[in-house]
Amino acid sequence: MGVWPAGHVTLVRAGTARVAVIGGCAPGPEQLEARVARLRGIEDTDRAVAGWTGDFHLLASMDGRVRLRGTAMGTRRVFHAQLEGVTVASGRADTLASLTGAGTNEDVLALRLACVPVVHPLEAHSVWRGVSGVRPDDCLLLDAGGHASLQRWWKAPEEVLSFEQGAQAVREALQAAVAARTSAGGVISADLSGGMDSTSLCFLAATGSARLFTTSWQGRDPANEDSAWARQSADSLPAAEHEFLGRDVAPAWYADPGGALAPAEEPFGWAHDRVKLLGMLERMAARGSRLHLCGGGGDQLFSPFPAHPHDLLRSRPVDALRELRRRQLYQRQALLPLLRALADRNTFSDDLFHGADRLTTPTAPKPSPLGWGPGARMPSWATTNATQTVADTLRAAAAQAPEPLSLRRGLHQTLQDLRACADATRRFDQYTNDTLGIGYASPYTDDAVVEATLSVRLHERVASHRYKPLLAAAMKDTVPAAVLARRTKGEYTADANAGLRRNRQALLDMFDDSRLADAGLIDPDRLRTALQQPPTTQLHGALAVTLGCEVWLRSLEHPRPGATTAASAEGTR
Repeated sequence: MGVWPAGHVTLVRAGTARVAVIGGCAPGPEQLEARVARLRGIEDTDRAVAGWTGDFHLLASMDGRVRLRGTAMGTRRVFHAQLEGVTVASGRADTLASLTGAGTNEDVLALRLACVPVVHPLEAHSVWRGVSGVRPDDCLLLDAGGHASLQRWWKAPEEVLSFEQGAQAVREALQAAVAARTSAGGVISADLSGGMDSTSLCFLAATGSARLFTTSWQGRDPANEDSAWARQSADSLPAAEHEFLGRDVAPAWYADPGGALAPAEEPFGWAHDRVKLLGMLERMAARGSRLHLCGGGGDQLFSPFPAHPHDLLRSRPVDALRELRRRQLYQRQALLPLLRALADRNTFSDDLFHGADRLTTPTAPKPSPLGWGPGARMPSWATTNATQTVADTLRAAAAQAPEPLSLRRGLHQTLQDLRACADATRRFDQYTNDTLGIGYASPYTDDAVVEATLSVRLHERVASHRYKPLLAAAMKDTVPAAVLARRTKGEYTADANAGLRRNRQALLDMFDDSRLADAGLIDPDRLRTALQQPPTTQLHGALAVTLGCEVWLRSLEHPRPGATTAASAEGTR
């Protein structure tokens, strides 16, 4: 079930098979039909799109059975619900909520206060009652009677490529991912932050068929070099047009926190910065841009994660010890706890149980520095009932002994964070398409790009003593050498602190009439106390998630613009 823009659905028939590819990067119908004709069964459907780039849903019907999947990282998701005894599916949870009349699920909303999006293995939990999500690496199967089952369709590739082979594979995958977005021509836009990730996409997009606009803004910290690097990169992109916003022009963080928003599928994590982000995309849409590219996912793919040494220990123990030594020196961590963490054998289920304990017991042990990840964390202003609900959910999940996304902790963290990035992109893309008519995409989360990168041997893919070496090698001769040699990264704590100081009263006023408080999920007095304290990184993180949930609840009080879009003759049902 769904509504899509014209040209976003490719449908072919061959024998008893019908296959639909739904998305802005779908293959041509002739190529697809030729492949579908060779399919042997519904489990064979992925062969129809093997090697194609971009992000799209794949839907197939054959011999009375239906198979539906999104993308492995979740830029396209699948949700399902029961409607008059039959399973119906959609790429959006709110579509099914509208069809079934589902209300919000406050227990899951409590979980959203701890983590947006919900962490593995809780992906099936939706804020809409009766609506369930499908894990991104699972597909949904429907039999002839409309009954549903799940089946795994994706797993992380084996790490078999050398550094040189991997650089070539990543280069080709990124070129194809960007070309899939530019091939339709017209106008597209892109972030030009000054960092290696977004800058690489801009240089690739500049060679495509579409006209390119780039946008960047200056951080408030004078030590932040991103803006200077962005201008230097723009000088090497004469075919593109550029927009630069100074620190005194760009809207502050937390601006207009109570401003009305159209309803979105689920709570989002960008509410604290929405005025700047939506303003930027509104300007790009006014210039005719049909799609905006961002560099989200680059950090997750090309940088080491905290548990990286734990993975290295099994194959390259000397390298693992070197990594720990670097961490001790540069991050000023004590060596003995790191060595103990290296020998830690806690399972993923153990980690979930301990995470539940940390929510409710202040004296519970802290997570291992080389563990499965930080896990769920409730804000200090969450009510006791909300915190207990989340702890019970984590314990119930742990009792099922779920498998992690990978048996290796570092790879598990990588996949978890890539999914979080892809989920944020998906929700923002939905919202901007609904309200501004412009899409939003992060090519680094495309399946083909992820698979090419993760196929490189671990000790060569990431290194703590070199900044994103694999991406730098892949973009050699495409991006200026000076940009690829950059060793610094912009930091935006100053922007967050300044925004909180400027908009603190507006936040206090909004939470005086809090929908989350009405639902029994937060204590507004404790939140008010926290807002009046000197800001910290932890405060900004917790406040961003809480604000996203609060704004989402408020948005449900307004009409959804999709009601008009659904009636448009230009859309595809």
